[in-house]
Amino acid sequence: MLQLVPTPIGNIGDMSLRAIEALRDADTLLCEDTRVTKKLLNILKERYNFQKKENQEFISLHSHNEKEFVEKLTPSFFDKNIVYVSDAGMPGISDPGQLLVRFCIDNGVKYDIFPGANALLTAFVASGFVETQMLFFGFLDHKGSSRAEGLQNALHNGYTTILYESPHRLEKLLLEIDKEEPQREIFLAKELTKKFQNYFHGTAKDIFEKLSGNYKGEWVVVLKASQVQASSAISQSDILELELPKKVQAKLISKITGENIKACYQRLLNL
Repeated sequence: MLQLVPTPIGNIGDMSLRAIEALRDADTLLCEDTRVTKKLLNILKERYNFQKKENQEFISLHSHNEKEFVEKLTPSFFDKNIVYVSDAGMPGISDPGQLLVRFCIDNGVKYDIFPGANALLTAFVASGFVETQMLFFGFLDHKGSSRAEGLQNALHNGYTTILYESPHRLEKLLLEIDKEEPQREIFLAKELTKKFQNYFHGTAKDIFEKLSGNYKGEWVVVLKASQVQASSAISQSDILELELPKKVQAKLISKITGENIKACYQRLLNL
């Protein structure tokens, strides 16, 4: 069978007994990075007297080879105990794993998903934003109109929204949010469960000033839900189909989404 096993996002103490047993008994470990997984097993051995099965096989399975790897699979591959682990956190959440699950479903292979450490849920609860509904956007595109559109969707969907961001693009994200929604309350979590874990509440400008250029680490960004109309009889697509000037389209879209009119107009020019 296949087992998807989450690994700690920082603190090794978050490794569950059940997950340790699965790693111990695996015949084959599919790893986002075999070096990272082997390092984890060595730490478990040092701290918890972990003993892995003899002749355990390690196979690299990451975002660049996942599709090709799964296309070549046969159900007989899972006649052994197969475990997939990403470098940190929950497989399938901004990490490979979903294609493996889909293969198992389509081919009648038994599979199980273990619960465990997860950055987005940890940050969602830590934010203190009381809305119980949320959306997860993962990483925005790096640049261009697709990034601008993604950010607008994140800011104006009416739900608490969670983003991942790399340290070398965090400053850019904060400046973008400050430009579009200077009064929006946001929450940033740095290095969750690790020694230098830290929380930041406030507007994008507040947090930008607090950080003072110190962007090292892994970041989760939580955007407080916008005040947006829950539903509308007319959609953005409906408006774009009308033969109207872009400025008029932008004003109408702003009315139903809450998006900044100027930002909406610039986005429409790039469509």
